[in-house]
Amino acid sequence: MAVGIIMGSAFTAIVTSLVNDILTPLIGLIIGGIDFSSLSITIGSASIAYGSFIQAIINFLLVALSLFLIVKGINKFHFKKEEKPAAPTTKECPLCFSTISIKATKCPCCTGDIKDIK
Repeated sequence: MAVGIIMGSAFTAIVTSLVNDILTPLIGLIIGGIDFSSLSITIGSASIAYGSFIQAIINFLLVALSLFLIVKGINKFHFKKEEKPAAPTTKECPLCFSTISIKATKCPCCTGDIKDIK
């Protein structure tokens, strides 16, 4: 489990770098040269950095998408066991051809004795 946590944090660092260094500048160029990291609103003495929040959302979505694709890829390689077909629970009455229980000795439809017929 510790290996998974270490790999997860390393993977998060890679995705964070991808978002901050590659995707965010590209998105900024596409929508008019906006740098998300510098976007903020100042209310009184408080500064709300919503640009950093946008980057965090993009980070989360990329991590979620990456993990989804990895898990989906791993699941493709899992082989399903072939299940044996279940034993039949019904049979056909040889006299009236209705469906009856496999344990029946007398047909409920035609009242014929089934155990005597082979």
